[in-house]
Amino acid sequence: MIVNKAFKFRIYPNKEQIELINKTIGCSRFVFNFFLGKQKEKDAYWYICEEMRQNGQLLVHDWKGEFLNKYETVKALPHLKKHYTFLKEVDSIALQKSVENLADSYSRYYKKQNKEPRFKSKRNPVQSYTTKQTNGNIAVTDRHIKLPKLGLVRFAKSREVAGRIMSATVRRNPSGKYFVSIATETEVTELPKTNAAIGVDVGLKDFAVLSNGVTYSNPRFFRTLEEKLAKAQRIMSRRTIGGSNWYKAKIKVARIHEKIANARKDYLDKISTE
Repeated sequence: MIVNKAFKFRIYPNKEQIELINKTIGCSRFVFNFFLGKQKEKDAYWYICEEMRQNGQLLVHDWKGEFLNKYETVKALPHLKKHYTFLKEVDSIALQKSVENLADSYSRYYKKQNKEPRFKSKRNPVQSYTTKQTNGNIAVTDRHIKLPKLGLVRFAKSREVAGRIMSATVRRNPSGKYFVSIATETEVTELPKTNAAIGVDVGLKDFAVLSNGVTYSNPRFFRTLEEKLAKAQRIMSRRTIGGSNWYKAKIKVARIHEKIANARKDYLDKISTE
């Protein structure tokens, strides 16, 4: 059985690679917001024309009522680069993928499967971009991952990447750490079905109690770091917003939150795997 599987690793880019990653994230966001703005203008124009048509007014225009076309928008990227030359510095496939994500989001929106797409903000805690596999531009070696434009990036290899690589997503966390998720297409063996069923009672005092008598305690990870987090937040509140010391304090707060989230996720993963 062929399934899609992702492998997540932490990467350690150098200064030049960090600068290029941040540029790619910004350019992908710019392209997404640019075409989203154009689409919103088209939607507004369509509503005005529809209202005029219902009122019996004559419309003098050649608009066909087409919505965002993924392929036509991708073809418009080279023309966009002529006006915004900074788009030439980053991975072109990442820009194409950003446009495709916008088109897919609008396609689901028109099918009433999700809400209307919104503009992306540079103030979001997590920033990322996605690039696709083309002519071996994404590869994994013993100690490095090859990524478009970035070249070889050192990473923490915790397991082997199995299957055919489809795409890679580079992500920057609020704590300043960088990660990459390799999406692959691999073949797995389907496990046999069983008839055994175990009841699970989830609570507050104990995390979970199974019908066979097994009990999982509730470690309360937040409480263990609550005082440390409160102290870091007080220090950040005394700093001038936007200053260098404020950014340092902000990273310390983000790292404490990240430690709590990682501990909780690790605990849940171990229980679910068991």
